[in-house]
Amino acid sequence: MSSLPPLQTPLYNHPLPALEQWLSDLGACRDAAEPCLWDLKQPSWSARIELEVEELKVSWEHGGGITVRLFPYGLSRADVESAILAGP
Repeated sequence: MSSLPPLQTPLYNHPLPALEQWLSDLGACRDAAEPCLWDLKQPSWSARIELEVEELKVSWEHGGGITVRLFPYGLSRADVESAILAGP
C-alpha cells in the first residue's frame, strides 16, 4: 500500500486511497453498502465515521447515547485521529 502523508498534513491533502488506508489502519471497517461510511469498535464505545463533502463526521455511540462531532478537512490527520480515538 502507499504510505500516508505525515501526521501533521491536513486531511484535504490526503488522496482518497490514503484516507481509506488511514481509517483501515485505525481498525475501522468500511460499510459494504455505503463506501463513505466506516465503523470503528472500541471496548466502551463505537463510532460511525462519514466522509462527507465538507468535513469528516464522527458519531460515537456510548452508554445508550450518541455524540456527534464534525471535523473540517483542514485539520491535521494527527488531530482528527486523536479526537476520534479519545472517544465521546
